[in-house]
Amino acid sequence: MSLSGRALELAHRHGALRARIEAQRAALARHVWPVESALAGADRVRDGIDWLKAHPEAVVAVTATVVVVSPKRAWRWGKRGYVLWRGWQAVRKSLLLGR
Repeated sequence: MSLSGRALELAHRHGALRARIEAQRAALARHVWPVESALAGADRVRDGIDWLKAHPEAVVAVTATVVVVSPKRAWRWGKRGYVLWRGWQAVRKSLLLGR
């Protein structure tokens, strides 16, 4: 086989490999979109939590408004929130001890 024949064969193989790579990328993009959308939602939640951490006065204002408008409801939701917070603390502690 001559040099130009070898170069032609390599170019053909190179083209076939690039086509295969492109097909694999397209298949991956089709299969990954559900994960990508779930991660985008998680990013929005994390951004909201970061905003609340940076603006605690907003949390205080909403809490004060709810307490003034409906003290019974605020007490009920406060108890629920406390139970959830304590449960989260217990889970976190058990996960850290399990390491």
